[in-house]
Amino acid sequence: MNESRGNILLIDDDPFFLKVLSNAFRESGFTVLTANDGIEGVRAFLETGSDAVISDLVMPRKGGVSTCVEIRRLAGAAPPLIVLLTSMIHEEPHEHEPPDMGAQVHIPKSTPPLDIVIIVEQFLNRRKLEQA
Repeated sequence: MNESRGNILLIDDDPFFLKVLSNAFRESGFTVLTANDGIEGVRAFLETGSDAVISDLVMPRKGGVSTCVEIRRLAGAAPPLIVLLTSMIHEEPHEHEPPDMGAQVHIPKSTPPLDIVIIVEQFLNRRKLEQA
């Protein structure tokens, strides 16, 4: 069995999108955990930790912004890469320093799943190089 390239937590209330994105990350060698909303996502993060958290912006019960902010707060000094997916922006994926709305990276939800995987891989690889 191949070693995982990292742990990814996907949080989205759209089951089809969650399945498609999960498959893309698994096929690229990542271990994937999913949650259907922000409350489940925060719970899953606390139980398992993750190298990256990818959250939809608009969800029932707990939206993406409050989910990302809470996960960042709970993670303390070593937060995961936090990505916010939204259909409300239509620009290129972009990074924020300091994190905007709890996320370092914002990606339009219309971005093809494989491109999302590549973007996340690039950020995770950069983190590893910075920590080396």
